[in-house]
Amino acid sequence: MNERIRAYIKIILAMFIVGSSVVAGKLLVESFPVFLASELRFLIAALILVPLLIRLEGIPTLNKKEVCILFLQALSGVFLFSIFMLYGLKYTTAMEGGIITSTLPAVVAIIAFFILKEKPTRSTVIGILLAFFGTLAINISGTFSGVQRGVAPLLGNMLIIGAVIGEALFIIFGKSISKRVTPLTISTMVSIFGAILFLPLAIYEATSFPFTEPSIKDWGIVLYFGIVVTVIAFILMYQGIEKVPASTAGVLTGVLPISAVLLSSIILKENLLWIHIVGMVLVLLAIYLISLDSKTELKNTDPI
Repeated sequence: MNERIRAYIKIILAMFIVGSSVVAGKLLVESFPVFLASELRFLIAALILVPLLIRLEGIPTLNKKEVCILFLQALSGVFLFSIFMLYGLKYTTAMEGGIITSTLPAVVAIIAFFILKEKPTRSTVIGILLAFFGTLAINISGTFSGVQRGVAPLLGNMLIIGAVIGEALFIIFGKSISKRVTPLTISTMVSIFGAILFLPLAIYEATSFPFTEPSIKDWGIVLYFGIVVTVIAFILMYQGIEKVPASTAGVLTGVLPISAVLLSSIILKENLLWIHIVGMVLVLLAIYLISLDSKTELKNTDPI
């Protein structure tokens, strides 16, 4: 298995985990306030990652630019993403929230074009269009299907679009720093910054929160967010985007809505319509096209 395919697998696994967080987040906001839940998540992650980083790599040496980029990552892909996503899930269904994240590949490719000057290949453009039309079809079907869509689906979906933009910036910033800073260092610093950003409002929410009321399952979801979604998914994602263009990584994030939709149907018992399946197939086709494109790139770069 070549290096690029391994990178693809890591990104796909990371995005599947992030997709599961949409469903877990829907359950989480039923038991915990948003800022407190997010603070617990990143505090757990930091407590795991800091000693792991010191043991495996030592204390990292970062310049001001690198620290600034890491902070921007935490601000966009941790702080704003969590706020928009968790508040959005209060008003819309996890399935629609997950489906809207299908726009992530397009947003990543557009931002990568302007910030990183990455020119998408023809296969990448086709993949982006497939993901976009899959999302469009699903959202149109949701509007006219008559299926329960949450208490305020338009507001919830708009908030989740904000989360998508935050996640796209997270990926772009991660790509810009991935050659200079290790995946473990990035994951650790982003988690520390995330814990710091959520702390003030988390303390405010904690003063009136009944900590004895959440069940063992509720606390298990908090641990899942802290260990699996934050520690494992972050490290896998950074290891993957180090090896592939940001626009390609963006298309592979199409796994996120597939994961969210399937798990919403299985765990939350939300309605899975035929148009949802069509949308997921389009995303899988997008990933397949990018995979073919990468094989061409590898052939062109192999020594004769």
